[in-house]
Amino acid sequence: MKEDFLYLEISNNIAALIRDGVFKAGDRLPSVRMLCQEHHISMNTAKRIFLELEAQSLIHSKPQSGYFVSQLPYRRLALPEVSKPLVVSDNKEPEALIRKVYANMGRKDLTPFSIGAPSGEILPLAKLNKEIMYATREMAASGTGYEPLQGNEELLRLIAARSLAWGGRLREDELISTAGGMNALSFCMMALAKPGDTIAMESPCYPGSLQLARSLGLKVLELPTHPVTGVETDALKKVIHKINLCLLVPNFNTPLGSCMPEENKKEVVALLTKHNIPLIEDDIYGDLYFGTQRPKCCKAFDTAGTVLLCSSFSKTLAPGYRVGWVAPGKYKEQILKLKLVHAISSPAITHAAVASFLKSGRYEHHLRKLRSTLQQNYLHYIDAIAAYFPEDTRISRPQGGLALWVELNKQINTTELFDAAMKYKISIAPGRMFTLQDQFENCMRFSIGLHWSEDVRLKLKQLGKLVTSML
Repeated sequence: MKEDFLYLEISNNIAALIRDGVFKAGDRLPSVRMLCQEHHISMNTAKRIFLELEAQSLIHSKPQSGYFVSQLPYRRLALPEVSKPLVVSDNKEPEALIRKVYANMGRKDLTPFSIGAPSGEILPLAKLNKEIMYATREMAASGTGYEPLQGNEELLRLIAARSLAWGGRLREDELISTAGGMNALSFCMMALAKPGDTIAMESPCYPGSLQLARSLGLKVLELPTHPVTGVETDALKKVIHKINLCLLVPNFNTPLGSCMPEENKKEVVALLTKHNIPLIEDDIYGDLYFGTQRPKCCKAFDTAGTVLLCSSFSKTLAPGYRVGWVAPGKYKEQILKLKLVHAISSPAITHAAVASFLKSGRYEHHLRKLRSTLQQNYLHYIDAIAAYFPEDTRISRPQGGLALWVELNKQINTTELFDAAMKYKISIAPGRMFTLQDQFENCMRFSIGLHWSEDVRLKLKQLGKLVTSML
């Protein structure tokens, strides 16, 4: 187990140095023997690390010479531009487009690049099935009864313990379970805002959050967002007196995959606290980091209880189990009241099953494998895009999460591309879905949560042909 952990940690570290350009194309890497000495690992583990890096096309071997860094084709592709949304209130919801894209969810004959969740092929389904059976057998009344209002106590205790990984010191009595992440966000918005209030969000932003805000009668103010560092803090400062609350996804948001630097998180929390503006923090992707350390949450810098931290296991373990939670700070009683009115109880069996999975230690093992798989997928995707898409294509550089943002030539309309791709049984997420304004028409989001295969590569190649034909 320790060797497996070291293998992943060392290979991920070297991969990150190559991606970041510290090791450049043609550079010779340390020898197998040197790697053993430096990291106190066995010869087999060292060889396994190099084989892993070769499998990701990051390095290649030369007989009698050792291992060298390969040329990465995606490096010629630029980053997407910083978004420039207008400060407007006449939001135009892309409802018809969203319905059209998600109407195909669950179709077995599609390659669903549009669905931002891990596929079942990379999830521990057999182990989860056993946990469901165990929960049904062990729970009172076989799990048919109601849970306590606050949630499954064991689950909340284990979530609180895991908060240490991102600098949090949560207690189980500070947490409330919910039926998934969207349920947590919904309770927070309902507790904090009334129709006509203005909520600030990143731009582009997850369509579900935009639709939720609009359904509650809120005005959405979209903030300029950098593809690497996330929301522009200076832009937030300029509109601070126009907003009533804020919703951010600081760690590996969708669709950009950006991750706010720690100093930016501190600054945002301090700014919002000063103006007594609540921050709903959606940390649903925080566990899916590609590096060696989990990024901190904004909640780690919350001293006034004004950050409501929401998350779930939908993007890491079981999308359909609907296991989410919120650490609502000083708004705990409002959230509990809403949960009582709207839900009464969280789903008992699935919440107990996830609690058991966490307690066994299997979740951390699964996360290590999942992070490695997603990182490899990301590299496969960008290599394919660099090979098959036009040279002026721009791509994001996520350091975690499930999303890859692609910006095409201004001539390309990705809503039209969606219709063309569906003829080849390929589903994409057009950029217009991720905004309430007339922008991102030439962009799209890929989910990297599919099981990588030759068929996926060929579907990306077909997409590249379609894009080229539309120019």
